Amino acid sequence: MAIIYALLFGTAVFVLTYHYMERVLDWLRFQSIGTRDYIVEKCNLMFMDTTPNRVLFWMVVSSVAPFVIFFLLFLPKIVPGLLFGIVGALIGWKLPKPVINYMFARRVEKFNLQMVDGLNLMSNALKSGLSVVQALDIVATQMSNPISQEFKLVLSETRVGVSVEEAFENLAKRVHCEDVDMFVTSINILKETGGNLAETFDTIVYVIRERLKVENKIKALTAQGYYQGMLLLSIPPLLGVYFAVSEPGFMDPVFQTPIGWVILAVVLGLEVIAYYFIVRVVKVDV
Repeated sequence: MAIIYALLFGTAVFVLTYHYMERVLDWLRFQSIGTRDYIVEKCNLMFMDTTPNRVLFWMVVSSVAPFVIFFLLFLPKIVPGLLFGIVGALIGWKLPKPVINYMFARRVEKFNLQMVDGLNLMSNALKSGLSVVQALDIVATQMSNPISQEFKLVLSETRVGVSVEEAFENLAKRVHCEDVDMFVTSINILKETGGNLAETFDTIVYVIRERLKVENKIKALTAQGYYQGMLLLSIPPLLGVYFAVSEPGFMDPVFQTPIGWVILAVVLGLEVIAYYFIVRVVKVDV
């Protein structure tokens, strides 16, 4: 009877896969080649020298390593080792993309913080009679990365024939930030209509500073709730470690029986869901 059910299940999976073959292949292509190209693009935006093959290699490593670790942890139990290994492999395969997004967000945040000092330098340079390009060169020379890298790229584009307006628009495309969009738009508009760029930069600096004050205040108010949530999330694994160390064998049913595997899977799923809702609750967009 079990063989018949297995055959029916396999036939149903085959029929569905064949019927939706094109969509399945597109999804698999997006999850592999698409993710690889996305990571390569983000690395290039962060001035990180990498290749598609290198990225794909580390994606495979991040997927295979958790599978091997979970499989070895559950030996000699094959079934739970395979199940948790597959879950770990899927998580490892999806992990590089959010890691790269986090690194890119931190870079944009640092660039945004440097904008205050950078625009002050540009404002003072313009007041002393220098041009926009010369003011950019001062910022690129005197300040650190990432603003130095981005402004040097803007200067390099202008030297090879790209207009200043287009070079700044490329900057806005690379650094996804409202303050950068405001900075680029103000430069392009004032270069066409005329106006005092130095005063405009001072105004932008004031707006950025006030927004950063509000953001830092919100972070301070939400930090307590976030860390309280993280403390609650850490209680189940810490209790498991405590019982495993203090009373050897007490946690064996969790890892060696089907009911224990189900309980462990449910706990892990609830932990992930709880983390998602905690982050969404404490996150406030300014």
